[in-house]
Amino acid sequence: MFETITRDLLLERTDHTLELYEGSGSNWRLMKSASPGNLSSFEDVLFANNEMQDTPVVVALLPNFRENGCTVGFSYVDLTKRILGLVEFLDDSHFTNVESALVALGCKECLLPLESGKSSECRTLSDALTRCGVMVTERKKTEFKARDLVQDLGRLVKGSIEPVRDLVSGFEFAPAALGALLSYAELLADEGNYGNYSICRYNLGSFMRLDSAAMRALNVLESKTDANKNFSLFGLMNRTCTAGMGKRLLHMWLKQPLLDISEINSRLDLVQAFVEDTELRQDLRQHLRRISDIERLMRNIQRTRAGLQHIVKLYQSSIRVPHIKSALEKYDGQFSSLIKERYLDPFELLTDDDHLNKFIALVETSVDLDQLENGEYMISPSYDDALATLKSEQESLERQIHNLHKQTAFDLDLPVDKALKLDKGTQFGHVFRITKKEEPKVRKKISTQFIVLETRKDGVKFTNTKLKKLGDQYQKVLEEYKNCQKELVNRVVQTTATFSEVFEHLAGFLSELDVLLSFADLASSCPTPYTRPRITPPDVGDIVLEGSRHPCVEAQDWVNFIPNDCRLVRGKSWFLIITGPNMGGKSTFIRQVGVNILMAQVGCFVPCEKASISVRDCIFARVGAGDCQLRGVSTFMQEMLETASILKGATENSLVIIDELGRGTSTYDGFGLAWAICEHIVEVIKAPTLFATHFHELTALAHENGNYELQKKQIVGVANYHVSAHIDSSSRKLTMLYKVEPGACDQSFGIHVAEFANFPESVVALAREKAAELEDFSLTSIISTDAGQEEGSKRKRGYDADDISRGAAKAHKFLKEFAELPLETMDLKQALQQVTKLKDDLQKDVNNSEWLQQFF
Repeated sequence: MFETITRDLLLERTDHTLELYEGSGSNWRLMKSASPGNLSSFEDVLFANNEMQDTPVVVALLPNFRENGCTVGFSYVDLTKRILGLVEFLDDSHFTNVESALVALGCKECLLPLESGKSSECRTLSDALTRCGVMVTERKKTEFKARDLVQDLGRLVKGSIEPVRDLVSGFEFAPAALGALLSYAELLADEGNYGNYSICRYNLGSFMRLDSAAMRALNVLESKTDANKNFSLFGLMNRTCTAGMGKRLLHMWLKQPLLDISEINSRLDLVQAFVEDTELRQDLRQHLRRISDIERLMRNIQRTRAGLQHIVKLYQSSIRVPHIKSALEKYDGQFSSLIKERYLDPFELLTDDDHLNKFIALVETSVDLDQLENGEYMISPSYDDALATLKSEQESLERQIHNLHKQTAFDLDLPVDKALKLDKGTQFGHVFRITKKEEPKVRKKISTQFIVLETRKDGVKFTNTKLKKLGDQYQKVLEEYKNCQKELVNRVVQTTATFSEVFEHLAGFLSELDVLLSFADLASSCPTPYTRPRITPPDVGDIVLEGSRHPCVEAQDWVNFIPNDCRLVRGKSWFLIITGPNMGGKSTFIRQVGVNILMAQVGCFVPCEKASISVRDCIFARVGAGDCQLRGVSTFMQEMLETASILKGATENSLVIIDELGRGTSTYDGFGLAWAICEHIVEVIKAPTLFATHFHELTALAHENGNYELQKKQIVGVANYHVSAHIDSSSRKLTMLYKVEPGACDQSFGIHVAEFANFPESVVALAREKAAELEDFSLTSIISTDAGQEEGSKRKRGYDADDISRGAAKAHKFLKEFAELPLETMDLKQALQQVTKLKDDLQKDVNNSEWLQQFF
């Protein structure tokens, strides 16, 4: 059970720490402990039978609240890759920057100063941490100190201390956070860490920002509730071959999509090369399957936890590299110069006689490779003179014992091995044994010439002085041999540790190659192939996906996916309002656009016939509501919080995906909010947006010749789309067509969907009646397009602008005169006369304005 429970607590649940005690009675002592961010002491248990898919990261935050927001000192440590990072930034009240940094780093645990849990600002911070599934560990305020930090880092970080001092002195709060991290992870306690860490300034703007809501909405990473691996983007794209390294890199890439166009394109170039050359792809994947988890092996070796089998695994991976190199050399397509620069040149450097070849030679001379077939990891006797002497002594003793065995069998007149056996390694050392059946024949000789040790069911064990002497000598030599082996193994492990940089680079190249081959395999093995997207800078180009599909949905067995086009064009359809029936495919459509853009910026082909994508710096998603009653947050409040972070964090280079906004409150409030949010995004943020809604009145945003209010502010770039459905006029049955088409939809078909769910007929009938009553009662004075009138829309017709302005001026005059009446000094009769006169004057003007007629 131990492994299962450990995996569940540290890898699945990630909200517990784990401590292991040994002892008995009242005497127990702590042997080792681990937390979701620091697995190192339990790695051998966690990953004994499973690959390590993700590199956990521990973050320390030091928030400093001021009037204009909060300055956050942020630092992190990645214990697998041995990287320290720090940064400082201003954040808003929702901690959007903290959240996107936690998502990008794949943080599992966060240290916070203890006193900070009380205030309301800190509650929003811990909410952001909970959303990201991060465990909060509170540490004393005193641990967040930067004293001696530069000196400590001087020991840990390779290279000179000057750049480290310059980096640290540039920050106010981040060094204190890093100080807390060093003491929490006890990095200085382990000398294996000295000189093996690198430190960097973390750059928030170097990758596309994703918050936890977007990660969930786009199903980027696996979740426990997934019915199969293709439910998540990671599960679908993970076709990696290496042991663990490729998976971890893919995890990182999915959390850190690129913004740099040339880097995206060079990834796409490599994927294209592998897609076009099937033989090369299969060849390389075949070799990568035999590559072990080099990163973890090196960690064990540097922490001197390693044995010979780790060295042998590294050796077996190293001898694959020349094969991978020669496979790549065969490629002569259009990207051969890129492959040479990215892989062949570095491999050339890594495999020369000072690097990998030197290591391979070390292993071949020091390890007894012939013994591997018997599952024994031994140092080769020829490697060391002392070991060779001991080995020959051991062999000569073995020969003498064997001869004695033969001689004794001859003396006792028993066949060797059949009747007279030689047991070694028993509690008595080397002994002779005969079966109970044979014993009576030789009982006399045994009792006189030998020493009987024991008589049991399996026979009689006996020895003589000669055998005892040889046996004792053999044990002594064996002991010395083992100790000599041990020393030599340690020496080989220490020598291997000096190759850490070579293996670090090698692991980087091989895992990158693995992930790109995985992308190519996905792109070419799908029933409908993927295509290479065209990438343009954030400020030019549009987002056009022709025949786009949702990769995870189309991969399900029961789905025959209907592709759809999406055209987000600046100034024309930069903001899409999508209406249509429930279950008609609105949510899938808007999510698949987000997923396609994410895949493209990771450097993968996309499930489209043709795609052109303008790089996005951030994807915001407000999709699907889940109550968080445990945190005292209702569905609607959750929705508003997510939307607030969009309004605060989005820029014109982001992508916004909103599904069903404003549903959890009264219709009018919800509609008011939805309209205001849409208008704010269109006019202020100007980000490309997909907005799926059941408020059909919102489609009015797209009509340029809108009503009086919209005349004042011209809204540009809004277009209506709808998911189509067909109603059979006679049977009133609804059929979903799952096609996204231009134009608005004027019905929600909610009652039809209720019929799908087998509501009782009486309930459906009553629902139709009530809906009809409400539709007659409500003043639907919303502008409708000509197309809408042709379709027999339920909207009232529009009025022209001059007519509205004439009527509105008269109405304004009426209201002004009415407001000026001194009603408090008049009696009732006078007042009524005055009001009737005003009303009659206004009624005379009605003939000039159709717009005014609707009020009479």
